[in-house]
Amino acid sequence: MKKSKWLNMGVSLLLISAFAAGCSKTAAPTATPAASPAATTDTGSGAKKLTGDFEIQYFVGGYGDTWWKAAIDEFQKANPDLKIKQSAGAKINDQMKPRWIQGNPPDVVYIDGAGANARTMFQDGQLMDITDWLKTAKNADGKNIMDMLISKPEEYEAGKYYDIPLVFGSWGTFWDRAEFKKNNWEEPKDWESFLAVGDKIKSSGKMSVYIHTGVYPYYINGAFLDAATVAANNYDTSIIKKINNMEEGVFKSEPVMKSLDKLVELRDKGFIDKGSVALNHTDSQTQFLQHKAAFIPNGLWIENEMKKDVPQGFEFGFIPSITQDKGAKSVAIPTTAMMGIAKKAKNPEAAKAFIEFIFTEKQAAKWAEATGALLNIKTNLDSTNASPLAKTAIKSYSSPDTVVAPEPVIPEDLKKVRNDATIALTQGTITKEEWAKRLEDEAAKQRAKLKK
Repeated sequence: MKKSKWLNMGVSLLLISAFAAGCSKTAAPTATPAASPAATTDTGSGAKKLTGDFEIQYFVGGYGDTWWKAAIDEFQKANPDLKIKQSAGAKINDQMKPRWIQGNPPDVVYIDGAGANARTMFQDGQLMDITDWLKTAKNADGKNIMDMLISKPEEYEAGKYYDIPLVFGSWGTFWDRAEFKKNNWEEPKDWESFLAVGDKIKSSGKMSVYIHTGVYPYYINGAFLDAATVAANNYDTSIIKKINNMEEGVFKSEPVMKSLDKLVELRDKGFIDKGSVALNHTDSQTQFLQHKAAFIPNGLWIENEMKKDVPQGFEFGFIPSITQDKGAKSVAIPTTAMMGIAKKAKNPEAAKAFIEFIFTEKQAAKWAEATGALLNIKTNLDSTNASPLAKTAIKSYSSPDTVVAPEPVIPEDLKKVRNDATIALTQGTITKEEWAKRLEDEAAKQRAKLKK
């Protein structure tokens, strides 16, 4: 299942993207490890020799730990005088929480999985300000890291960075390319071509046009509405920041209302499978794989998550968004997982060096091969053993024809109202104006809470 994380907007957390299954054995942390002093030694060649203790915390979920162990082993071989400790597992975030509270954290942390939230850690003063370092940081290949990122770090304070996105996931629309070829159906490139092929699919009577995860409406919100909103805002991604900040009037703004118009059109054309409202993620994905529906809004994890159920000959087709006008750019709505350095890290130099080591094209290729997902690095996966879906996706995100928006993050109470309103709109029980009113009313409540 897509893993979730909760964003504390002063009040609550937002559940968003990736996996929570397939965890490996947990490496339980100790109470207060006796750390030898962190140090770097000048080797005389300009390079710094890393020494001392160095601890890495990482969550093990649907991506597994194969890549982590291999990358850390390589880093250890490159820095033999470092004493590296791995604190990892499916429950590592809860297990390590006392140490973070006591001011004895690991040096570097992969912020992912249940119980981990980057904004909360920032608000609690647990993350180091990495702004000055990150602006000029070069990876192990000598390339500027910021220039290579698909998704840029979020500014929790104006102009300040406290973490860096490591894993890049994205919402999008999926189909079976083999089935489309078989039926001579055109693969969609925009809203116009999507509607055209949707009409053909509906007329064929072979399957529904569009199925979604009604039990978890944030799938259709992320893959459809958010992308449509950015496109309707002339690709100015600041509309997502306005939504995240719950600015008064944003949910009834023109870009949002135009995105709702497209959802209503999808509904009124009879494209939405009527059984969607009762389906969870795996049920809808199973029906999609069984060709009971042609399209599904989902995340890049779908291939890895459903690998045991993918029929022979199935070819994942993918596009970040379908709601853009003909000839216009696609919009990628990301779901990311962060790397951060503890504010009280004992070996910050080793932490920075480790981040520089893993933010490379080499490690991006190994991640794609091991997980079927993407690291947040623009790279070419053609010569790797990564899946066809991963290769297609990375080309989309590295293309100038794709706009990568900020990650949508709103309080959980507001998210629930949005989910319920979206389902009601797809069923035709409310109007788009009522959808907007529900969200504006809840956003006002959330703003009031923040002022207390």
